[in-house]
Amino acid sequence: MMETERLVLLPPDPLDLPLRALELGCTGRWELLNVPGAPESTLPHGLPPCAPDLQKEAEQLFLSSPAWLPLHGVEHSARKWQRKMDPWALLNTLGAPVPSDLQAQRHPTTGQILGYKEVLLENTNLSATTSLSLRRPLGPISQSLWGNPTQYPFWPGGMDEPTITDLSTREEAEEEIDFEKDLLTVPPGFKKGVDFAPKDRPAPALGLLSLSHLLEPLDLGGDYEDESEAVEQPCSPKGDTVSASPCSAPLARASSLEDLVLKEASTAVSPSEPPKTPPQERWAISVDVTSPVGDFYRLIPQPAFQWAFEPDVFQKQAILHLERHDSVFVAAHTSAGKTVVAEYAIALAQKHMTRTIYTSPIKALSNQKFRDFRNTFGDVGLLTGDVQLHPEASCLIMTTEILRSMLYSGSDVIRDLEWVIFDEVHYINDAERGVVWEEVLIMLPDHVSIILLSATVPNALEFADWIGRLKHRQIYVISTVTRPVPLEHYLFTGNSPKTQGELFLLLDSRGAFHTKGYYAAVEAKKERMSKHAQTFGAKQPTHQGGPAQDRGVYLSLLASLRTRAQLPVVVFTFSRGRCDEQASGLTSLDLTTSSEKSEIHLFLQRCLARLRGSDRQLPQVLHMSELLHRGLGVHHSGILPILKEIVEMLFSRGLVKVLFATETFAMGVNMPARTVVFDSMRKHDGSTFRDLLPGEYVQMAGRAGRRGLDPTGTVILLCKGRVPEMADLHRMMMGKPSQLQSQFRLTYTMILNLLRVDALRVEDMMKRSFSEFPSRKDSKAHEQALVELNKRLGALEEPDTTGQLVDLPEYYSWGEELMETQNLVQRCIIESVNGLKSLSVGRVVVVKNQEHHSALGVILQVSSNSTSRVFTTLILCDKPVSEHPQERGPATPHVPYPDDLVGFKLLLPEGPCDHTVAKLQPGDVAAITTKVLRVNGEKILEDFSKRQQPKFKKDPPSAAVTSAVQELLRLAQAYPAGPPTLDPVNDLQLKDVSVVEAGLRVRKLEELIRGVQCVHSPRFPAQYQKLREWMHIQKEMERLHFLLSDQSLLLLPEYHQRVEVLRSLGYVDEAGTVKLAGRVACAMSSHELLLTELMFDNALSTLRPEEIAALLSGLVCQSSGDPGEQLPSTLKQGVERIRAVATRIGEVQVACGLNQTVEEFVGELNFGLVEVVYEWARGMPFSELAGLSGTPEGLVVRCIQRLAEMCRSLRGAARLVGEPVLGAKMETAATLLRRDIVFAASLYTQ
Repeated sequence: MMETERLVLLPPDPLDLPLRALELGCTGRWELLNVPGAPESTLPHGLPPCAPDLQKEAEQLFLSSPAWLPLHGVEHSARKWQRKMDPWALLNTLGAPVPSDLQAQRHPTTGQILGYKEVLLENTNLSATTSLSLRRPLGPISQSLWGNPTQYPFWPGGMDEPTITDLSTREEAEEEIDFEKDLLTVPPGFKKGVDFAPKDRPAPALGLLSLSHLLEPLDLGGDYEDESEAVEQPCSPKGDTVSASPCSAPLARASSLEDLVLKEASTAVSPSEPPKTPPQERWAISVDVTSPVGDFYRLIPQPAFQWAFEPDVFQKQAILHLERHDSVFVAAHTSAGKTVVAEYAIALAQKHMTRTIYTSPIKALSNQKFRDFRNTFGDVGLLTGDVQLHPEASCLIMTTEILRSMLYSGSDVIRDLEWVIFDEVHYINDAERGVVWEEVLIMLPDHVSIILLSATVPNALEFADWIGRLKHRQIYVISTVTRPVPLEHYLFTGNSPKTQGELFLLLDSRGAFHTKGYYAAVEAKKERMSKHAQTFGAKQPTHQGGPAQDRGVYLSLLASLRTRAQLPVVVFTFSRGRCDEQASGLTSLDLTTSSEKSEIHLFLQRCLARLRGSDRQLPQVLHMSELLHRGLGVHHSGILPILKEIVEMLFSRGLVKVLFATETFAMGVNMPARTVVFDSMRKHDGSTFRDLLPGEYVQMAGRAGRRGLDPTGTVILLCKGRVPEMADLHRMMMGKPSQLQSQFRLTYTMILNLLRVDALRVEDMMKRSFSEFPSRKDSKAHEQALVELNKRLGALEEPDTTGQLVDLPEYYSWGEELMETQNLVQRCIIESVNGLKSLSVGRVVVVKNQEHHSALGVILQVSSNSTSRVFTTLILCDKPVSEHPQERGPATPHVPYPDDLVGFKLLLPEGPCDHTVAKLQPGDVAAITTKVLRVNGEKILEDFSKRQQPKFKKDPPSAAVTSAVQELLRLAQAYPAGPPTLDPVNDLQLKDVSVVEAGLRVRKLEELIRGVQCVHSPRFPAQYQKLREWMHIQKEMERLHFLLSDQSLLLLPEYHQRVEVLRSLGYVDEAGTVKLAGRVACAMSSHELLLTELMFDNALSTLRPEEIAALLSGLVCQSSGDPGEQLPSTLKQGVERIRAVATRIGEVQVACGLNQTVEEFVGELNFGLVEVVYEWARGMPFSELAGLSGTPEGLVVRCIQRLAEMCRSLRGAARLVGEPVLGAKMETAATLLRRDIVFAASLYTQ
């Protein structure tokens, strides 16, 4: 058999060969080894990595062989790695950063540890959603300007930031912890614990030091029993013992910071020292503006800003304080130059490379100030609801509402802020928007200084004192009543060319009131009325008030002013309709030259060129153009915004000679005229017609007189009908302006914005409001009084209530309650009609006041004044031992026994009986008896007054007096407990439930008092006086504690009611935590509850953008009216749904106790412009909207502008809750609204 040889085949893979390649260093030479394995290298880290070419691999796998791609095979297209489920991993969270640390306190020489101190750590994971500190990191750049509703505001200035002690104090829901005993041995919540203290420590021998005593200062709160033992001094030769030093005494602990402060204060003052009155805090400092500032340029050699004129004294005073970074309140008349102070603050901020915010009450004023400041400084920005220009500028101009929103949203602009300038601060009196000023002033951080510019107000110091106490900084009040241009006030009674000279001076430039001019005006008017009566009959009305008569009055007045060169003139008329009528009626009046007409024409063409063609042909535009060419203008809220700006600019150039305007023209705009005319002195304030207030008159009259052009300004009051009363004119022209009054009120936005921040409380906001200032400004005095009362209470010996005196406290409380209840019943009797009738002449009453205690008296005379009744009464009394009251000595305190409390223990003179006559108030009558005496009151009064004269003092009383006194004495002896009294229910027919219940309670208390045992103890009088003093101090301390607590806040009940509304609607939970709906409501500027409910009810998501905009117009429209019958069915259903949601919210408010009725809440919605907005959003030209509604064009524009702002707020809220569809619809709605003349750019910003 042939033997075959086995062939060994080579392995298919090169790596399986029994060889190994070895690279020798970096030379590129290789060597083969007879050892299988992967290639190696002599390099220390092996061969360099070699990654496959991903591009070639992708081309080979996916492009060259597309059939390999698993299009439908899901099992091959994805890989899945199985892992073990661990639900507990979801509960693992990162630990909170440690907010504090312990620092060892060492001896400076030996380094010995003396103790430990807890200190706050800085920048421990701070963020805009967790911290109010300025140390927190900056937010996103996109939110640096407006902030975010989810961010925390910065810490308000004047509020003390919480310390470790504050953070550790218990809340109401937390368990009460006793810090004074067993805390180191028994943990909170445990009944038992472990005592780690060493037991039975041996006392040290004499002369030796105890190591445990030496280590006591190192103990961190241990409570050893022998801490109070005396420690012998080693250097004392006689071994005298002294008590432990105060520094080694344990720290006093308390359950609240307030108690701790009171305890420390009470122990710090020695009882022997007289109480020191706290120093009077002066937060508002009045600056003397009469003394010149001679060293102004020496104090400020390089001012931040210089003017072409020399500043006035009050301006220099303000600038000096600005250089010191003080806060100032400048109160001066209109056109006095308050803007100079604002300009210097802006220049100072630019010099310091910080920022300034200038706030104004109205948007139009913001636009005008933007133009003025931009021309002066350049680096100026504007923020309004629909315009955002140069937000990075150093000076930002905005309305106060926008600043409030930035403060609540934690805008990073606040970090760089140095000044906030509040213009027209007297606008805080506005009932609707005044609360915004108070919120902003409270929320401003501590590093921001405040500049307040206001018209003259009588309580500037009080307002500045409030801000100073609020911010803990001094406010310098610079007030001047000097006008740069004096005013002369006239009455005009003319109505035709013949009577155009009937101009009578009433108040001259020195402030003297001329009654002669007033009577001359009355005579002129009376003479014309008599001629009118002779011609047309006496029954004809003296003043028709129609356009024809107004036309005659104005033609004669303007002709007179034109001849005297007293144009331009502003005519203030308190009605939009009358403004238009008066301007339109002067068709024959032309006050401009040909060159002025050309200038007006070119200016109009340039301004109107930015409008679309149809908008230029609007009736209002054409009518206003015709008026302006003749030198006439109209300015009120019904005029289109661009036309109002054209009128303002032409007026400032002197091309508008006569301007018919409403009151808003006088708001802050520096556009003075030569003359101001008042069409009437009466206006409608929204509820009723009334005379102008002095502040309103001064604000508008201040537009008269151009500084540097006119020596005096002229103010004319038209007398179309009768001449007003002199007293009314005097009060209006020379009366004090209205005081700054708080309009603070609670809003849901404020409550939710503060509830979402744990460190801020709504109670603190209320406590710091201007409305609470009168009751809170004495807080320091109340705290000092509490300290003194605490000392007195500690020094008093506690009354003994053991043994027979065990019911002494109940006896005292029953007696106090009995007297209060009797006083209540007696007050009801006195206030009733039958009670007053019974108090007639001859009625016997029981008198109880400071001079008389349960003395009988008889009424001699009753005053006829029904508002404050006074009863002249003859009263029994003891004959005084001394004629001089000073010699009688102090009265001993009376200790009441049951006979004194139950009934009336009448005064029985112990010696000779005397009498007196006194005038009693209703509260001095303790009881009305059933007895009536026949007395001659006039004779008794005449005899008593005669015997008060020195020479008749010794004369005996008359027979009438003697008989009356004898009758009273007989009654007192016959009824020692008092004569029977009139029963309030049976005799006086008082059927009120409170009176009946009080009578039953009086009888019950009398039974209880008769059964007490303490009065039988011989120690009763002394112990009762101790208890009374003890209880009086306790009661006074309770009163002071109440005044210092949140419970005394006026708006606290309403706050609890509004929180209950939010809790019922699901905006906050039971613990007060703001839920998602509440955070959405924070993003709304108005109607927050209604908008949030509509969003969460999906009432808007199913509608088209133009339908949403139309329905939401009912929330911002100011003109009332019905939506109309031509609306589509979708809009009709939407209106009904919105009203239904509003009704539901109103019912919840009523159920929670708020005063606003459901009808009032729903009545705030006005759907009169639903159709107008709907058609505008669908693209209808503005010229065609006029036929859909009778609302003035200006109000329509304002409604649409506010509606666009609301749509943007809803867009942000929709994104917050994850509603992208609704957010997109609101964005579309805002885009549809923002077009053409409604959103034409302001001329001031171009």
